[in-house]
Amino acid sequence: MMTSAVNHYFCSSIGRKQLVAITGLALCGFLVGHLSGNFLLMVGADTFNLYGHKLTSLGVGLYAIEAVLLLIFLVHLGLAIKITMENARARGKYTLKKRTGRGTTFMSATMPYTGLVLLVFIILHLLNLKFGTNYRTVVGGVEMRDLYRVTMEYFQSTANTIWYVFAMICAALHTAHGFASAFQSLGLNHGKYYPKIKVISYVYAIAVGGGFALLSVWAHLKGV
Repeated sequence: MMTSAVNHYFCSSIGRKQLVAITGLALCGFLVGHLSGNFLLMVGADTFNLYGHKLTSLGVGLYAIEAVLLLIFLVHLGLAIKITMENARARGKYTLKKRTGRGTTFMSATMPYTGLVLLVFIILHLLNLKFGTNYRTVVGGVEMRDLYRVTMEYFQSTANTIWYVFAMICAALHTAHGFASAFQSLGLNHGKYYPKIKVISYVYAIAVGGGFALLSVWAHLKGV
């Protein structure tokens, strides 16, 4: 009986939308933590490298965290694609033109496209930074990867910096709509509070997207 109810939930439109909402909010939380760590770039090379070294020193723990993040991301991506395709079939085709219906905005209409940009961004980001050149340095007598150098060198490319800023604009557009709509999907759309949630979503999107973009421009201008 319980298994049947769970299967029905995951197969239902409401269940899928709520899972997209929950995984999306989880990813939003991760971005805040990731941005906080990245701001250590401005503090200095040793501080940023120590931060990276402490993370890698978690060993199996880090792999477990990354596995959970990957699972959350794949569930979010897979269900979002499925919902988008179902909506497209219901309309005949997906279009950027404003759809009829309450609450349709440029941000909501472009969700599949900003999501695609972010998917490409994440793949390239991992290849260029996480799995980039393994420079070595010594901080406090401990040898570790010079992640600061890898990051700063990456942003010396004007093309890389422009691409990064563009991707962060897409991230801001994606989260500005996604953050608020996640609460709506979870049923937290009371007329009294939802306008405040929308404001929070815009503040979050500007702060996170703008924060990452700011760091990339700062690194580009500072040089290695």
